[in-house]
Amino acid sequence: MKQNKKQHLIYIILIIFSGMNNHAYGLASDASQPITIDSNTATYDDATETSTYTGNVVSIQGSIRVNSDKLVVYFINGDVDKLVFTGKRAKFKQTPSEGEDDITGEALTGEYYPKKNLLVLIDEATVWQGNATYSSKLIEYDSKSSLVRAGEKSSDAKRVHVILKPKSKEVKQ
Repeated sequence: MKQNKKQHLIYIILIIFSGMNNHAYGLASDASQPITIDSNTATYDDATETSTYTGNVVSIQGSIRVNSDKLVVYFINGDVDKLVFTGKRAKFKQTPSEGEDDITGEALTGEYYPKKNLLVLIDEATVWQGNATYSSKLIEYDSKSSLVRAGEKSSDAKRVHVILKPKSKEVKQ
């Protein structure tokens, strides 16, 4: 019986992720756009190659927008390697492609790797797109292919919560 439940769960997860992908891709121009940051304060530490922004931080790259309380940018040889944002609930939004529903999410901590097009949401993480909602302690979002991975493979104790709402029926006249 336990094996059937596990197979059933794997089948449901595959259906969910295939529906979430929708063959949508992040706007092609996102990765080539500069990252702009607005905040109340900003500091740069040349020795550690980090830049820290605090207070109502808004960072934008193309159609990707992140709102947070604090943002730390890590550089390697002057090039952005990683952005770590934190907040009561740091939020992000991206338009995957023209005409598609925006992908939005929130978490207590987020890590964005621009060269990999990878956003990792950690602690109280939730992602929404259209009629689907995904919640977990850990969610990875590939902003180029709009692929979402939730949960941790190493632990059955950390669960993924998914809500799939039915699409509203159009009224025919």
